[in-house]
Amino acid sequence: MKNDFGKLKKKIFIWIILSAFIALVFGWVIMNIIVDGIFQDLFANTFVYISENILHFSNVEAINLYQKLFRNYKGFWMTVGFVIILLLIFYRALSHFTIYFNEVSKGIDKLLEESEGEITLSPEMDFMEKKLNMVKNTLEKRTKAAQEAEQRKNDLVVYLAHDIKTPLTSVVGYLSLLEEAPDMPMEQRAKYTKITLEKAYRLEQLINEFFEITRFNLQTIVLEKEEINITYMLMQMADEFYPMLVPDNKRTVVDGEENLTVYGDTDKLARVFNNIFKNAIAYSFDDSTIEISAKMHNNNIVITFINQGKAIPQQKLNSIFEKFYRLDSSRSSNTGGAGLGLAIAKEIVTAHGGTITAESSNSHTMFTVTLPEH
Repeated sequence: MKNDFGKLKKKIFIWIILSAFIALVFGWVIMNIIVDGIFQDLFANTFVYISENILHFSNVEAINLYQKLFRNYKGFWMTVGFVIILLLIFYRALSHFTIYFNEVSKGIDKLLEESEGEITLSPEMDFMEKKLNMVKNTLEKRTKAAQEAEQRKNDLVVYLAHDIKTPLTSVVGYLSLLEEAPDMPMEQRAKYTKITLEKAYRLEQLINEFFEITRFNLQTIVLEKEEINITYMLMQMADEFYPMLVPDNKRTVVDGEENLTVYGDTDKLARVFNNIFKNAIAYSFDDSTIEISAKMHNNNIVITFINQGKAIPQQKLNSIFEKFYRLDSSRSSNTGGAGLGLAIAKEIVTAHGGTITAESSNSHTMFTVTLPEH
């Protein structure tokens, strides 16, 4: 940073020295060659002539006046002339330096206009050129990311609107059948009622996801911390999710150190682990085991979730914690979520001063959550 202005300061210094030298040479030429040389007699005779004929001085008085004003104060007039010449040269030099300000101004205009192409400045302003292009690239990346997030959000709304229509149509259809056939056999009526209830639950889930989008955009995370036994929390979660594992013959193994505690918000950390676990269940192979572990490492608590499933490409690993990102946009409406689970998990973990990462290779995907002990 100290050398950022090096080239510019060097050029300004050279211009100052050069301007002073030019002023000295120019002043010396004017005073010694022109004033005291070529024009000396002409200037003196003209001054005496004006004094005699216009001011009505005698010849002696005119000569004495010339001597007092000019010959005796030659050094003063040389100094005045030098200063005037120096100021004129400096003004010309400063006019040249304003080019740099104009270049920076045009560069800022390019930032505001979001124009394509690199911003170019004079060689002496290369440091400013780099900074402006850095800002330009950063703004372009942020704009692109915002546009992509907005597009994903719009796509998500379309997905959810379509998904809502499906169970709603079913609910209306089955309720119409029940109303139109009051003498329907009880067994068939019970069957239709059960299907209607299932579709209504699915409809409720999708509507909750709409509310989730709004909460995620507007809500600031406020933590209510307390001592939490992480191992117990993970084991309890595995038990609660057991019904989701049974249909595909999936299993869960929890390996946690005893009395492993962390100071955090119980509900929000439970939400983090639930979101990661749901993701692991959704993308793991049938007849596979999801491994969950919790241990102390370097005064931090490290929780990992490992599932066997199709490896996630690296480019997608970099995006799965973004808002409204769905790992697989083609997942069925029964399993596809709003793309907020992992993004919310990251927000909560970050609020706790921790980190969350994902790795995937050789049919294994691992999510790692690191939390400070206190």
